[in-house]
Amino acid sequence: METRKVQVTGGSTYTVSLPKTWATENDVSAGTTVEFYPEDDALLLTPRSETDRQEGTLDISNLEGERLTRAVMTMYVSGFDIIRLEAGRITTDQRRAIRDATQGLVGVEVLEETTDSVVIQDLLDSSELSIVNAVTRMRLIAQSMLEDGVRALVENDDDIAHDVIERDDDVDRLWLVVSRIFRATLRSPRAAEELGVPREDCFDFHSSARQLERVADHATKISNLALKLDEIPEPVAAALEELHGDAATVLEKSMDALFAEETGNANRLGHDARETVLEIDEHTRTLDDMLRDLDPVQAQSLGLIVDSLSRSADYGGNIAETALQKAAPRP
Repeated sequence: METRKVQVTGGSTYTVSLPKTWATENDVSAGTTVEFYPEDDALLLTPRSETDRQEGTLDISNLEGERLTRAVMTMYVSGFDIIRLEAGRITTDQRRAIRDATQGLVGVEVLEETTDSVVIQDLLDSSELSIVNAVTRMRLIAQSMLEDGVRALVENDDDIAHDVIERDDDVDRLWLVVSRIFRATLRSPRAAEELGVPREDCFDFHSSARQLERVADHATKISNLALKLDEIPEPVAAALEELHGDAATVLEKSMDALFAEETGNANRLGHDARETVLEIDEHTRTLDDMLRDLDPVQAQSLGLIVDSLSRSADYGGNIAETALQKAAPRP
């Protein structure tokens, strides 16, 4: 840390000098334009970037399959708008993995292909992205997936189960968008200003989006199990629907608390959601007792479904906790 004394020039202008080491490392010299971003009692300073498009290069010579797909997604989340993938010779399998990666990202397309490189680009204007809209969309999809997953199980409807599984890709794409936006706000005060959302709130939205992504994963798990199960006993089906109803209530109240503008409303909804989570334990114990009388193989699968619904409620409880922290007074 370095300190500077504020001086007055011209009788009314406050001035302060910049640390030379920092200025040199960031190419700041006489005539350079810098940007100031006020955040409550702090003032952030950053050099003005000559370009808003961030470019990155990745050597993929030793990457293939899932590792390559994951590497491309990591570059995207890290904030690169143009990603150049290079190797001595890019194989067919590598190109397939790159296409899989671009299909799993929002607004990303292959811009150029040669024998030794592939260039992909994010075509969306980052300033037009909204973390609130992305999380809201995740909420709607994840909740509908959980509801339809249970319906596919109870009604023994394979079409609904397959549809739920396909929708998981939509949630994953939105989760990557939220992660990209969040990391951009950590890296650049300009990104936070363009977003119009305080960075602390961005953290809360990012944390909650992660919980929603896990709910969608459990909805997918329920649907996969539903494809393997035949018709289940009516009492068990009714109990599962009741358990889902409780889990859905937790998610609904917790997300309403997260988006609530009034502190009192956020606190009421958040505490209600947390209390509902505690009540779910009794329902899971009742279901576990019912499963003991079933065929062991069927009981095991249904036990996994009970666990997924219980965990989904827990994730809703985590969102409620985040909402309560978001509504708490800040120093």
